[in-house]
Amino acid sequence: MKKNKLFPIIAVLLVVLMSSCDQNNDIVTPSGTSAALTPKMSSNLSAVVKSVNTPSKVSSLNAVNLGIAGDFAILSKTGITNVYKSTITGDIGSSPITGSAVLVECNEVVGTIYTVDAAGPLPCSITNATRLTVAIGDMETAYTDAAGRSNPDFLNLGAGDIGGKTLTPGLYKWSTALIIPTDITISGSSTDVFIFQVAGTLKLSSGVRITLTGGAQAKNIFWVVADAVTCGTTSHFEGTILGMTGINLQTGATINGRMLAQTAVTLQMNTVTQPQ
Repeated sequence: MKKNKLFPIIAVLLVVLMSSCDQNNDIVTPSGTSAALTPKMSSNLSAVVKSVNTPSKVSSLNAVNLGIAGDFAILSKTGITNVYKSTITGDIGSSPITGSAVLVECNEVVGTIYTVDAAGPLPCSITNATRLTVAIGDMETAYTDAAGRSNPDFLNLGAGDIGGKTLTPGLYKWSTALIIPTDITISGSSTDVFIFQVAGTLKLSSGVRITLTGGAQAKNIFWVVADAVTCGTTSHFEGTILGMTGINLQTGATINGRMLAQTAVTLQMNTVTQPQ
């Protein structure tokens, strides 16, 4: 008798389930594409819904500690070359190379020019080898920290070409070169941190701009690059560049950020503004 009573109940449940499947015959996969709801998926529907509705754990990315290197708009180990006239807002310096390798004139800098000896630009340069030594050490430590961060949110995004993309907060990594051939946007809040690890060269094409939106700040953006960095003519860059080798700004390029190079920095009538 009990079994006979169960049959109508089961029949009603089957009708309800079939009706539900007819009304919701697609689900969204993690890649954003649609897929048909199979019988197996139906049997696991409650588990899927539970998974989707569970808030994911949001990890916090810590900013890179630049130490005293963060007090500089430009810092290098083998000199700063320049085609007059550039406009630099912030301190600059080079060590351990002699001050004669800092080829910037006094009227190009709103800040202090530090050199290891008295051969720096006259009459404005200040000799402070000790401060420069500490700054260079902090720069190298910051590079090691940024390059050593693991578990990137994005690996080899765009196969090394991120033109036209909007980048959200997180840790990005490219195992080869990175090119930015068209404008990109970096979007986040005023406290969000972005770290971009590039194993090869970084090239910002001529006339291309990096734009910040949503309150994102250049001081929280770090580009750690193992090979040369080049910003093309009249391009605009945002963020701190931690370069293992040279950082080159071509004619008329601008940067809201820092250039911290373990070799040389090259300027050609550029505007460099240290972020606050």
